Amino acid sequence: MEYTVNKLARISGVSGRTLRYYDQIGLLKPARINSSGYRIYGQEEVDLLQQILFYRELDVSLEDIMEIIQQPDFNRKEALKNHHAKLKQKRARLDQIMATVEKTIASMEGGVPMQDNEKFAGLKEKLIEENEKKYGKEIREKYGNDIVEASNTKLRGMTQADYQAMTELGEEIMNLLKEAYKTGDPASEKAQQLAEKHKQWLLYSWTNYSKEAHAGLAEMYVADERFTAYYDTAIKGGTKFLRDAIMIYLDS
Repeated sequence: MEYTVNKLARISGVSGRTLRYYDQIGLLKPARINSSGYRIYGQEEVDLLQQILFYRELDVSLEDIMEIIQQPDFNRKEALKNHHAKLKQKRARLDQIMATVEKTIASMEGGVPMQDNEKFAGLKEKLIEENEKKYGKEIREKYGNDIVEASNTKLRGMTQADYQAMTELGEEIMNLLKEAYKTGDPASEKAQQLAEKHKQWLLYSWTNYSKEAHAGLAEMYVADERFTAYYDTAIKGGTKFLRDAIMIYLDS
C-alpha cells in the first residue's frame, strides 16, 4: 500500500511537517514523487519510519539514527531485538522510580515507614537513566556492556551515605575546578588535588580502577562535546584543564 504525506502522518502520529523535514535531511526519503508533486511512501518507507520512531523513543538523536540506518550492514531484525531489550531496561527503570514514589506516598499517609536506602532507589535509577541517555553509546563502545552494567549495579547497591558523599564530591570537584583553573597550571597543588578527587569520585561507581581507564575517560571528556559542555559549565576551558591535570597526576 502507498501513502501520501498526510495519510502517513495520520497512521503514524508523526506530523506532515516532520515527514517533510525527514525528507529534506535525507533520513526518510519518499519512494517516489507522483505527477502532481506529492511525496509517495511505500511499505519499505513505512517500516523504516517505524524504526526511526523506535530510536526516537530511546532518545537517539536524528544524526545518530541517520548514521545507524545508513550503515551497509544495517539489519532491521537485529535492530528491533536491540530496541526491545533497551525498552525493557527503560521500563524497569521507570517501574523502580514509580515504586519508590508510591512507597513514599504510602509512608507519608501512615503506611509502612521507608528505609533510607529505599528513598534513594528511584534517584539512583534516574541518574543511571540520564547517564545512559547522554553517554551510554560512547561508554559502552569504549568499555563494553559488562563493565557498564557492573558499574550500574554498584551504584544501585550504594548506601545512602555513599550516594550522598558521591553527590557532594561531584559538586566539590566542580568548585575546585574553578579554583584550580585560575592557577593556569595543571601541575599545581590545587590541580593535582582536583585529579585525586576525580579518582575518588570514580571509585564510587567503578568496580575496577586503572590508570589507563582513567586516562581514556579524561581524553573522552575533551573529545566528546557533551562531556566538554558539562565540565565547561564550571569554567570555560575547564574540561581540557581537568584532562591535563589528570594526565599529570597519572604520570606522577
